[in-house]
Amino acid sequence: MKCITYKKGYKYQLRKDYTVQIPVTPEKEIGNEYIRLSPEGNLFIKESYAWDGPSGPTIDTLNFMRGSLVHDGLYQFMREELLDRKIYRKAADKLIRQMCREDGMSAFRAWYVYWGLRIGGSSAADPRSENLLIVAPEGCTEAKS
Repeated sequence: MKCITYKKGYKYQLRKDYTVQIPVTPEKEIGNEYIRLSPEGNLFIKESYAWDGPSGPTIDTLNFMRGSLVHDGLYQFMREELLDRKIYRKAADKLIRQMCREDGMSAFRAWYVYWGLRIGGSSAADPRSENLLIVAPEGCTEAKS
């Protein structure tokens, strides 16, 4: 049987490379196939990067998308243990609030986005919360790796 292996949880896919200067500055360059962050805070996200957009009880609005992209990338680095979540999680949460405000989100909504992440976002930065691989169709015998 021919099987597919995939991860669920992604809603959006970047269609053009995106680069931004951010106040998160690791000691050395970190990255993977789709996203890199320099010690100077230059974040590069490659076309085709997939992310789940704004999380929680919220609406995916245009003034939330850029912040959610950058925030999801930073949390991915924390799950991959490339960024120490004890050091960088709060900075990532502050950054999404700042980016959402820059993009026209109301101060109140940006405030509750920030506090929603501070209160309920810890597990999303935890290396144990990585999306599991799924093999389909049912009954496939290919190993999950």
